[in-house]
Amino acid sequence: MCLGVPGKVVDLFERDGLPMAHADFGGIAKEVCLAYTPEVEPGQYVLVHVGFSISVIDEAEAQETFKYLNELAQAAEAEARGET
Repeated sequence: MCLGVPGKVVDLFERDGLPMAHADFGGIAKEVCLAYTPEVEPGQYVLVHVGFSISVIDEAEAQETFKYLNELAQAAEAEARGET
C-alpha cells in the first residue's frame, strides 16, 4: 500500500532541469518534484508520494483527504490511550 498526501503548491522553480515546487502540507513546507505533473500552477493541490507529485487534485478532494487523515490520527491516539 502506498500513501499519497495532498499538498498546496506555493511556488514553482527548476532544479537540474526538473520542474519543482514548494508545497504546503498543513503548515509544513516541502520540496516536490513535478516531473509527472508539469502543468500544475501555484495555488493548485497535488497528490504527493515520496516527494513526487503524481496527480493534480481539486481543493475539495484535498480537504476530504485531510479529513480522513485527521480521523486516522485521532483513532490512533485513542487506541494508544486504550480507548478502543
